[in-house]
Amino acid sequence: MSLSIGIVGLPNVGKSTLFNALLGKAQATASNFPFCTIDPNVGIVPVPDDRLAVLAKLENSAKIVPTTIEFVDIAGLVKGANEGEGLGNKFLAHIREVDAIIEVVRFFVDKNVIHVAGDINPKSDSETINTELVLADLQTIEKRISREEKEAKTNPKLKPKIDFYRRLQQHLDQGLSARALHTENEEKIWLKESQLLSAKPILYIANVDYQQLNDPTILAPLKDVLQTDEANIIMVNAKAEAELIDLPPSEQIEYLTELGLNEPGLNKVIKAGYKLLNLITFLTAGPIETRAWTISVGTKAPQAAGVIHTDFERGFIKAEIVRYEDFVSAGSTKKATELGKVRQEGKEYVMQDGDVVYFKFNV
Repeated sequence: MSLSIGIVGLPNVGKSTLFNALLGKAQATASNFPFCTIDPNVGIVPVPDDRLAVLAKLENSAKIVPTTIEFVDIAGLVKGANEGEGLGNKFLAHIREVDAIIEVVRFFVDKNVIHVAGDINPKSDSETINTELVLADLQTIEKRISREEKEAKTNPKLKPKIDFYRRLQQHLDQGLSARALHTENEEKIWLKESQLLSAKPILYIANVDYQQLNDPTILAPLKDVLQTDEANIIMVNAKAEAELIDLPPSEQIEYLTELGLNEPGLNKVIKAGYKLLNLITFLTAGPIETRAWTISVGTKAPQAAGVIHTDFERGFIKAEIVRYEDFVSAGSTKKATELGKVRQEGKEYVMQDGDVVYFKFNV
């Protein structure tokens, strides 16, 4: 399943520093000048999942294979990007190619790292990003309405679709993101077909100073402008996260304690990004390997089997499934079966996050 998340923001907000920390290496250039990132950097990152090590120990697995997520470090945006300012056209084109967005908002103060607007103002920065995406979407919708109206002259059935696009246009005209528009039934399909930038799922990363890490009150001014709540904002000190990955494991724990954290902020970012893409994980375990597999919410058992191999979906018979918690409590597949915790599920079963599965199929 090839899905990606684009990391966006104004220049010098810490996008590339965060990206490097996610990858655990300095792949992207992080410099103190605007547009040090021009072509997008792409990295594949394993999704932290403590369940894998537990299952691997129970099954004496030879190896562990986590699932992964793709992050794309996109060039910084400035006011006027929708009209080509800065690297606007490139920036917007790269956003169109990703499935979801992480917007990095600068809170940290560092006189040695210039701010493209002159001073630190998270609210204004976020408004700039939102405005540019909405303005670009307005251009897209205007073109689509014009095209649909021409087709409607010979196909009157298109009228409801055009009416929806006009309502969407009015919504965007108010400076509101497309994702904030209430849609029903066919409207959801039409919105998706539009491929609007502001319709993409979004998560906000507040790049804060060390002393701000445990002070969620600093996020209050952002909630209105972001049209979201604190649940969709993660506080991270990107510089500290980049420093953390260079330390040996024993020192990492000590460093996290000093920061007042129980896990790296990057783990939260990766997990939240995974959820942002509407993804869940099912697990397989055995002597050869314990492995996490990525599927979308709502995926049925045969299609999940097909993620492992297309033959599994084609010849699907049934799935033997036990909840992760029940598997661990039992201590083995055999014991879980004896306790009646292993279920036989057919083609209509909708997979759940944490299902430990053994698929049966015809060759």
